[in-house]
Amino acid sequence: MARRKRSAIPFNLSFLDIMSCGFGAVVLVFLIIDHSVQAQSDEINRELLAEVNFMEEEVEEGQAGLVALRNTLSDVDLKLVEAQGRATRITDETADYEARIQSLLAENPDGAAEVGKLQAEIQSLEREVEKLRAAASEDSGRNARGFIGEGNRQYLTGLKLGGQRIAILVDTSSSMLADRLVNIIRLRNMEAGVQRKAEKWTRTLATVDWLLAQLPPGADYQVVAFGNQARFALPDTADRWLPVADRAILDKVSAELRQVVPTGGTSLENAFLALQRLVPAPDNIFLITDGLPTQGAGAPRGGKVSGKQRQELFASAVKKLPPGVPVNVILEPLEGDPMAAANYWRLAQVSQGSFLSPSRDWP
Repeated sequence: MARRKRSAIPFNLSFLDIMSCGFGAVVLVFLIIDHSVQAQSDEINRELLAEVNFMEEEVEEGQAGLVALRNTLSDVDLKLVEAQGRATRITDETADYEARIQSLLAENPDGAAEVGKLQAEIQSLEREVEKLRAAASEDSGRNARGFIGEGNRQYLTGLKLGGQRIAILVDTSSSMLADRLVNIIRLRNMEAGVQRKAEKWTRTLATVDWLLAQLPPGADYQVVAFGNQARFALPDTADRWLPVADRAILDKVSAELRQVVPTGGTSLENAFLALQRLVPAPDNIFLITDGLPTQGAGAPRGGKVSGKQRQELFASAVKKLPPGVPVNVILEPLEGDPMAAANYWRLAQVSQGSFLSPSRDWP
């Protein structure tokens, strides 16, 4: 039986047809990718626009606050000028009254009654002058000690500067010489005069001066310098509070700190133990340091302290703090201590104090 021959179906595709199909597929893939990229771009743009709008609102609020502060300062300055002008006018009137008294006595030696009346008016004017001068002094500032920084920089720090017994703890370990470890090692091998002029240590001393200048005039204070050990800035005033109103002692504290050469490790525990010697206890604490402690009450075993051990030393030291006292931390920068900021920030929050990591040009 003869086999039937299958009919062949023509399947002739030219090279141009094949290329057209391939090009269409490429275009389809490109459109899909382009749509995905466009969607991602739109999302990123929306996020950036939202961030820009938020920053613009922050800038507007800051400018509004700045205008309010400037207006307040202008009002205070106006009141101060008015008070000074009135005091000057009253002083002139007082001189005029005294001249009239002398004239009356020369013309009529028996006019004692009129002279007494004028003298009473003079005394009243003098009392008013004293009140005006006191008000002008109060409006012009409450700082117990002057402090002039570089340029016209002014910062709102948020530090809580109140209290009746204020303790200032200053880290004097060798790390206070510089921010980077290599520079600390280099400066540590130089002479004492060079170390005292190190940028970071100079900045720390300026911070102490700024704090001393902001203390309430009616309060008491004490300054403790701590490295391996803790000591009071003025050794002959240990264990007692110093009056802020005594300007000479304030200047002496600042001068004594400028004789210190940063050296050794950091014992935060010894610093807090020194506060226990003050009776009554402080009601506000300022801590100026740059990192977690490297030792406890005594020297550590071995030559190295791990990051975990430093956090343990910090936790142990915090237990020596007087209970219920705000701790305001001013943390200077230091290379290689990433957990310092988190631990000190937590201490400030728990104690209801403040935390400040200042810029290089502060205060």
